Amino acid sequence: MINIEQFQQHRKQQVDAVLASAGTVSKGIQEIVAAYTDYSKKSFEESRSYVAKLAGMKSLDKAVEVQTEYAKGAYEVFTAEMGKIGELYKTLVKETCEPLASLVSKPPSPAN
Repeated sequence: MINIEQFQQHRKQQVDAVLASAGTVSKGIQEIVAAYTDYSKKSFEESRSYVAKLAGMKSLDKAVEVQTEYAKGAYEVFTAEMGKIGELYKTLVKETCEPLASLVSKPPSPAN
């Protein structure tokens, strides 16, 4: 049987863990949104620069060359940024679960 003090202490630990986890979620989501925003801004600027460069092309060969360079660069930036954002998600999940995992590993001990 668990006494009242043990129950209250365990309940407080549960609430503290949930609040810590919620704070981590909020911070993690803000970091992810900031990363997506930065990537979107960079991508927009690069696209705008590409269109301006492409509009000035006078030969098809040069236009194809500019298109190829842009596509290659855009792909490289995309994969790098998605890797960073993936790591942010991974960190978010790990840090969110840490406080909750302690509750699973430490159930209240029964009173003798």
